Amino acid sequence: MADDGENLVAEQQSTAGKWILLILAIVFVAGSVYGYVATQQRVEKLTADLGSSQAQVAELQKRMQSAEAEEETLGQKLGMTKKELAQRAADLQAQQKAAESRLEEEQKASQQQLGEVSGELAGVKTDVGGVKTDAAATRADLDVTKQKLQSAIGDLGVQSGLIAHTRDDLEILKHKGDRNYYEFTLLKGAKPQTVATVSLQLRKTDAKHGKFTMNVTADDRTIEKRDRNIAEPIQFYSGRDHMLFELVVWTVDKKKATGYLSTPKNAPTPVTAN
Repeated sequence: MADDGENLVAEQQSTAGKWILLILAIVFVAGSVYGYVATQQRVEKLTADLGSSQAQVAELQKRMQSAEAEEETLGQKLGMTKKELAQRAADLQAQQKAAESRLEEEQKASQQQLGEVSGELAGVKTDVGGVKTDAAATRADLDVTKQKLQSAIGDLGVQSGLIAHTRDDLEILKHKGDRNYYEFTLLKGAKPQTVATVSLQLRKTDAKHGKFTMNVTADDRTIEKRDRNIAEPIQFYSGRDHMLFELVVWTVDKKKATGYLSTPKNAPTPVTAN
């Protein structure tokens, strides 16, 4: 009986070992199958990627060959080799860089010239401002002179032109060109002195009161201008057309008198004039 029990236990242990081995074998086979399938899938993916890469490489090679063909065709059209074409491209780049540098230099020079011109314009503006100032001062002087050169009524009651009180005033009247002007200096008691187309003789002087007496000879007729005042227009008519002559005395002293004679622009021209 004891032997039968031991045999039964041994048989059960043997059966359990077989099942364990069977399970291990099944697990090993399942793992192997899974590993094979996974490996096969990876291989297939790598194969597909390799095919795509090869296609891309082929396309790139095709493009490179096309570019080389176009380059060779362009070189043939230009009569240039590949090396010469590359050299030509390098030359063109160098020329472009030189042109850009030259343009920058010209722009700098233009900016410098613009600055100089701006400076000159500023100087011109300053000069113009100075001229305007001078013109304003001259205008003011002319206004003062005009105030001095006031017209007056002559001793014949005729409205006179502008009267000059000094030689400077007379120069202004001469530049206006409206009439003819002749300066004179008469000595008291001297013979008649020819001025333009008339004769003047100083008879008397009163330096204290600024008065004088003068004989005026025109058209063979002598007129006495008695007790006349300095700066008073002395008027008389002369000539075939009865033109109005005027004389003005500036200064009077004991022995002489100075002044000027004014005649119309179309009056006869004197042979001699003092």
